[in-house]
Amino acid sequence: MDYRLLGRSGLKVSALTLGTMTFGGQGFFAKAGNTDLAGARRQLDRCIEAGITLFDTADVYSHGLSEQILGEALGARRNQVLIATKARFAMGEGPNDRGNSRHHLIRACEASLERLKTDHIDLYQLHEWDGQTPLEESLEALDRLQRSGKVRYVGVSNFSGWHLMKSLWIAERLSYARPVAQQIHYTLQAREAEYELLPIAVDQDVGVLVWSPLAGGLLSGKYRRGQPEPAGTRQSEQWNEPPVRDREALYDIIEVLLSVAQARGVTASQVALAWLLARPGIASVIIGARTDEQLADNLRAADLKLLPEELERLERVSRPPLIYPYWHQKSTASDRLSSADRVLIGPHLAT
Repeated sequence: MDYRLLGRSGLKVSALTLGTMTFGGQGFFAKAGNTDLAGARRQLDRCIEAGITLFDTADVYSHGLSEQILGEALGARRNQVLIATKARFAMGEGPNDRGNSRHHLIRACEASLERLKTDHIDLYQLHEWDGQTPLEESLEALDRLQRSGKVRYVGVSNFSGWHLMKSLWIAERLSYARPVAQQIHYTLQAREAEYELLPIAVDQDVGVLVWSPLAGGLLSGKYRRGQPEPAGTRQSEQWNEPPVRDREALYDIIEVLLSVAQARGVTASQVALAWLLARPGIASVIIGARTDEQLADNLRAADLKLLPEELERLERVSRPPLIYPYWHQKSTASDRLSSADRVLIGPHLAT
């Protein structure tokens, strides 16, 4: 297992993280999985043995049950690993039981600490943007939690580029705890993060944690052109993340994935994960599994290093188009691009 610094911090995290959205399986999250306490213990045992040190959850996953199971399953091993959790979404019916207000974040953090059976959270993340709460208020609440010792590091998730840059600016201007990480969706099927979020990661040294790296199972190799969708998957359960805007383009990507995988004697899932691990700015890729077999397969990606020609094949079939102003920068500013600019524009220069 590789260990990487988490953004502009001294904290090292494993290249793979176990995501625990499948723990509990209550309400809406039953579509993702229903791992019980015994299953969670098996998964944690296997992950810790493989070298995983970071475990990611959120208060909203199965309405707190995911956190509760994670805390119970870790038990005495809690201080051997890192716990990341998130807050923002509704945890009650009241008007202040959601959002990134000081009121909600501090209450949510204290509730998460209790469910997780711990006195601190290693990485506490704003789960989503809240356009109705002043960002100064949200960041002050995170800073207060960090100074109190209840939180060690802070981050954000699902922010746009301007949301993230505004957060970094406010944190620096007011001397608040600086977000060290952003948790985002990024896959071969959905490379929108390359327009702003990955260049910011490289330029501002904000570590990237990738959620749903197999695009909700679309890149697992189970989906094939001209074949019925497999049963028992998130897609069959009407899980609509991520959206598929061009299904034929998706199948083009899957065919290259399968070709690379078959030539290397590995699975499509492992190739998709290895591609992410090779991308700039990535600190850790969050894997999850409904079954022990899926988890074992995903863990093998940590040892897979793709060859330059394999990376190029995957790059060509999934490359996002240059929207404005990037096509203009490619044609007029390519003589003075930074490493952050090259995350998106660099591959287009070769063509």
